[in-house]
Amino acid sequence: MNAKLPRTRLVLGMTAGLATVALATGLGAAQAQDRRPQPPAQPTVVQTSVLGIDAATRAAQAALDAAEKEGQRVTVAVLDRSGAVRVLLKGDGAGPQTEESAKRKAFTAASFGQPTSALTKNAQGDGPTIRDIPGTLFLAGGVPVAANGGPIAGIGVGGAPSGDLDERFATAGLRAIGELR
Repeated sequence: MNAKLPRTRLVLGMTAGLATVALATGLGAAQAQDRRPQPPAQPTVVQTSVLGIDAATRAAQAALDAAEKEGQRVTVAVLDRSGAVRVLLKGDGAGPQTEESAKRKAFTAASFGQPTSALTKNAQGDGPTIRDIPGTLFLAGGVPVAANGGPIAGIGVGGAPSGDLDERFATAGLRAIGELR
């Protein structure tokens, strides 16, 4: 029996040693996991870019001037990304429907970050489509204003006899403010 005692102690000692090593390794791994870089916390306050009133006015006036030069009676709307009107110019003789048309085209261009003429194919077909989104209008005549890689506003023109003309006038407004950062 005495011969078994040292062997038992040896086995118990080895078991305790292995348990200690396993425990230390596990704790070390757990501590290493805690030191891994964590994703940054989402900010509480987010700042967004807004087209300044001077630039919005220049864009609207340039679009209206381009239309009047061609004898067209239009309304020009410049909306920010959230859909708030920054500038609205209703040309002399523009019809009552042109204001709503211009605002909805500007909103659509700012919302999707593309000219409204490029979006018309996505608004066709049976069943639900993007045309069902309230406040949008998928007729040519709206162009987005982009800065820092994303849309910050939209310019919409309504009232010319074709959307191609409306879009050409809206693009003249965009050119008037140039590339934004």
